[in-house]
Amino acid sequence: MDAQGRGRADDIDPADQWVLNPDTGEYELRLGASAPQSGVPGPRRPRSSEAAPPPRGRTEAHGRTEAHGRSRPETPGRAVPPRRRRGAPEEPLPGRRGRRPAKKASKSRKILLWTGGTMAFALVAGAGAAYFYIEHLNNNIASVSDDGASTGGFQKDKAINILLIGTDKRTGKGNEDYGDAGSVGHADTTILLHVSKDRTNATALSIPRDLIVDVPDCPTTQEDGTQKIIPGTQQARFNTSLGQDGRTPSCTMRTVTELTGVKPDNFMVADFNAVKTLTSAVGGVEVCVGKDLDDPDSHLKLSKGTHTIEGEQALAFVRTRHAVGFGGDLSRIGLQQQFLSALMRKLKSNDTLTSPSKMLDLAEAGTKALTVDSQLDSIGKLKDLGLELGKLNTKNLTFTTIPVIDNPAEKVKATVVLNESTAPQVFEMIKNDVSFTAVKEQKKKEAAAVAARLKGSKAPASEVRVRILNGGAVAGSAQETLSWLQNEEGVTKSENAGNAPAPLAKTTLEYAPDQAAQARRLAGIMGLSGSAMKPGESVTNSQGVPAMTLTLGKDFEGAGVSLTAPSKAPEGVQKSTADKVECAK
Repeated sequence: MDAQGRGRADDIDPADQWVLNPDTGEYELRLGASAPQSGVPGPRRPRSSEAAPPPRGRTEAHGRTEAHGRSRPETPGRAVPPRRRRGAPEEPLPGRRGRRPAKKASKSRKILLWTGGTMAFALVAGAGAAYFYIEHLNNNIASVSDDGASTGGFQKDKAINILLIGTDKRTGKGNEDYGDAGSVGHADTTILLHVSKDRTNATALSIPRDLIVDVPDCPTTQEDGTQKIIPGTQQARFNTSLGQDGRTPSCTMRTVTELTGVKPDNFMVADFNAVKTLTSAVGGVEVCVGKDLDDPDSHLKLSKGTHTIEGEQALAFVRTRHAVGFGGDLSRIGLQQQFLSALMRKLKSNDTLTSPSKMLDLAEAGTKALTVDSQLDSIGKLKDLGLELGKLNTKNLTFTTIPVIDNPAEKVKATVVLNESTAPQVFEMIKNDVSFTAVKEQKKKEAAAVAARLKGSKAPASEVRVRILNGGAVAGSAQETLSWLQNEEGVTKSENAGNAPAPLAKTTLEYAPDQAAQARRLAGIMGLSGSAMKPGESVTNSQGVPAMTLTLGKDFEGAGVSLTAPSKAPEGVQKSTADKVECAK
């Protein structure tokens, strides 16, 4: 980085700023006191919500100037101590005798010192280059508003739900030959990626594009910054939640929330170019096919066996459907899951992680290929998300698909509908952060202790004393539960105690040790899991008698509705894990 780039005067040569210190015998970088240097880089480029920076060379607010003579105001009333180089001796205390003159450095030592100074200068220049490269990556990132459809962004101490959307938009070199060249960019491939709170496991839930859903009304930010509500559509294909009638990814987010009950934290959108550039950046991914494939529609032609694919061939692989399975979208979903498993393995392999050139290519390709929501619009935020996802072991990443059946309303089968016997259980598992894989370290001792709370004798319903609080359920839930318990379940010694002091995410039952038999009876009636039972203390009810406390949380869905989350995937739900190589058939 030259002197001008550091905000110094034009006539100063950087080499002239390296000065031999006679006290230490080492070269030091000496900058004039007229322009103190900042310890951190200047602010990165403004986002859409910030004002644009002034032209180069113009004075900014707060006394900062661009280009020549850049300066920063000093903090009023605060003296800035001079910086001391690491390892340099301290200044002598007042009254002490000064140091003896240093010996003159030898010629060889001078050469080494000069080399060290040059290296330090190179590191300074390298740091500046890295900063500008990060700014370059930031400029690659395209983002659109989430329009309030997300949770506000992922958090490090919570489970993460990312909506991954692949569009069928044909923009980009060589893509015009694929399918409908005039597509507005529908949600052709959609995956809800759920990563557990403890990062031990994850579920990638594919959503069929031809699934019949209700697309809700969608408030959508327009290019001029105004908002427009795009009317919803009943009984429509899922893929129309994006692109159709001007819908943006935030509308796909709302549709997924309506469908699954899971509110995504963020979204990422990729087009055809993403598949091509990302696979080329890592040097290709290895896939397996169980038979010869020849699909003229997707331009895929592979012989039986294992192949390393990238670029156009990788795109053809994820787009083919006529050559595999039953030739429909559900068959293609399985192929895409196999491809993503292979890509995940390649991304986490030493071959990729230890190659600086591949990592740079990947950063370049990734930031150019993806459109993200406004909560993920910087390389720093993407890095934080990547670090969280990087904690995951691929053997505990499960790919599955929403359970569906053929649409019974159609004679010629073209769309699908939810399988109501199994799909709700899949959604509940994701909402309750339940793994689809058997994670060995899944707190076995804790699970056994929790399960033990449900084992033992149960008191008669007529002897159960409980106070009911509303801790986040819909208004009136406490009274509804009271009426149900007294009139239908025989828990006559129950009472409505109003609202809880603070809302709870999940329903709990607190009881004293001598009330365990009562707690087990009420847990059985309510459908409470062992984790909902909280050994603690009793409270005094309105009759002055000890009672348990039932607090209805945000998960409460109504009197008589079980609160026990499923512990495993329902029978017949297709699933695979990312660590295993499966051959397409």
